[in-house]
Amino acid sequence: MRSIPRIWKWIGGFILLALIILLTVGGDYVRNWKPKIKAKLQGAVEQSSKGMYALTYEDIELHILTGTVRIKNAELISDSVVYREQVALKTAPDNRFHIKLESLEVTGVSLWSALVRKRLFIRNVILSGADLQVLNETHAYNDTIKNDSATSLYDRIKDTFKSVQVGEVRLDRFNVLYSTTESGNTEEIKVDSTQFRFYDILVDDKSEQDSTRLYYFKAVEIDIPKFDYEIPNSPYKVGFDRLMMDSRKDELVLTKIVLSPKINKVDYFRNDKENKALIFLNFDTLRLEKTRLRELFDQHRISSTYVHVVGGSASFHKDKRFQKDNVNKIGEAPHQKIMAVNQLLYFDTVFVENVDLSYHEMSGKYLREGVLTFQQVHGNVTNVTNDTTAQLKNDKFMRADLQANLMGSGTLHAVFGFDMLSKDGSHSYAGTLGKMEVPAFNRIITPLLNLEFVSGNIRRIRFDMQGNDYRNWGKLYFDYDQLKVNLLYPPDEESNKRNKRGILTFLINQLLINDSNPDANEVYHIGEIDYKRVPEYSHFKTIWKSLQEGLQQTVGLSESSKRKLKERE
Repeated sequence: MRSIPRIWKWIGGFILLALIILLTVGGDYVRNWKPKIKAKLQGAVEQSSKGMYALTYEDIELHILTGTVRIKNAELISDSVVYREQVALKTAPDNRFHIKLESLEVTGVSLWSALVRKRLFIRNVILSGADLQVLNETHAYNDTIKNDSATSLYDRIKDTFKSVQVGEVRLDRFNVLYSTTESGNTEEIKVDSTQFRFYDILVDDKSEQDSTRLYYFKAVEIDIPKFDYEIPNSPYKVGFDRLMMDSRKDELVLTKIVLSPKINKVDYFRNDKENKALIFLNFDTLRLEKTRLRELFDQHRISSTYVHVVGGSASFHKDKRFQKDNVNKIGEAPHQKIMAVNQLLYFDTVFVENVDLSYHEMSGKYLREGVLTFQQVHGNVTNVTNDTTAQLKNDKFMRADLQANLMGSGTLHAVFGFDMLSKDGSHSYAGTLGKMEVPAFNRIITPLLNLEFVSGNIRRIRFDMQGNDYRNWGKLYFDYDQLKVNLLYPPDEESNKRNKRGILTFLINQLLINDSNPDANEVYHIGEIDYKRVPEYSHFKTIWKSLQEGLQQTVGLSESSKRKLKERE
């Protein structure tokens, strides 16, 4: 929605035009002043918009001594026939508007300054009960020509006033409907009951270039009480309870942010053709500090020094009854996804505070769901950007330093490095896992692999890995003792075959698995990992498979050992 700043320029222009006419005819206050002013306003609007817009209103009050103007039930209507004519002539803008106001009140107008010094000062402008419909229809010719919407506000008023200054503009109970039409399809975004405050607005020959101002105003406050939106061509909907922005604090805060599916799980998995996880996000607070609003308007770059993601949860779900690893996932690592976003981004540091992550997978073989949890995730991610013209020239790495409580038991600390400019997705990851009991992993292992850890104590795991789109390599160190497993009987087989499972369990524990590391012979086993990526495996599944290879080497379940076990079966 890069055209939003132009919307405010158009709205501001029409309001300013109305005020100029009101004030310039104020000296001709006569018995029939109302119809004269109405005719002048309507004519000026029609002329300035080349017939695109028509202005109507119910009543107008003008109090010259107090400098007050009130307009009731005003409406600015766009003419679709004229718009189509301008489209045919390739002169139509991409946006047109329909504005309806219960009231427009202007107070504290300095007539002496306006009429004598040609400098208009207004204390307050209050718009109440407004409905704004923005109709967006992109035209290719507007990318190559300069249309009327590029004309500055100063150019519109310079023949009448040297400057226009407004202390505060308030928009109360402001409803916005943004409609985008492309290839005959229309999509809508609706926001109701918003509140806007614009402070210290100045329009003169220098204000547009004033780096301390944002489109002529010194400060802006926005309050959106609630927002819900069903994302087009997507299984998801998104929403939040409240958005608050204050440019004086350079801060933007969203509360209760939710991303959830529009359809039920089974329907999603049954229809999914891309082998993508179903995502549920529910964050308590998202706070952007030291937000660079000027960059949003001037460079169309969303930029902030600090981002805080506080509280809530994120869960990812797969269902192997329907989903298969048959879609190429090369090029879909987190940093590659960020680089592919069609919007410039730059966040110096993203802080994650007390967020719970979980991965859920329904087994296609055993028809049970396994769960892997990372509770109370906290840490930071730095240099989150896809801007190759600025930040990535100085530092091409995005880094993450995160800690979590793994499976409600052990402390996991992981550090990631992502080469944002790498052609083959180069990245690194290293970390440690502290003391915990191995059976805690049965929540994910037993449903998916039909085995369980009977006992085992992790003293420490340490890994240091490198990776790209095609392979992962590095070392893993696993210190543990008293490791024992049970190979479980498949849920749908007859119970009289349990003895066979008992034999296999005995063979695994006695002949294949090292029950400790160092083992009984004081030999310390290191996982030497060189894992060739399966292209259909996701980035995080590839990480897990790489670490799994190192774990198997340290416990004695090398590929040759697993082949021997299959032969005995």
